[in-house]
Amino acid sequence: MLKPKKIPQRQCVGCRTMKNKRDLIRVVKSPAGEISLDFVGKKPGRGAYLCPDSACLTRARKTKALERAFETAIPAEIYDALLAQMEAADGT
Repeated sequence: MLKPKKIPQRQCVGCRTMKNKRDLIRVVKSPAGEISLDFVGKKPGRGAYLCPDSACLTRARKTKALERAFETAIPAEIYDALLAQMEAADGT
């Protein structure tokens, strides 16, 4: 008898709900310290997960969830770039 394949779960840093890893966007801090969105989930570095919703990004920004996850200060330009990337992906 085949066992059903286990679907990995991750917690959104914005709304703190557990969801399927595939349904979330990975925010990654590269070994060089660069922060970007990883839609494929293959970029090297430390990852944190967000719902593909700008409200979750706003909530994560307000609670400084990404700063805690990456243990570094994140400039406002990074958040603006993440929001722009998220909105561009919505349009696709």
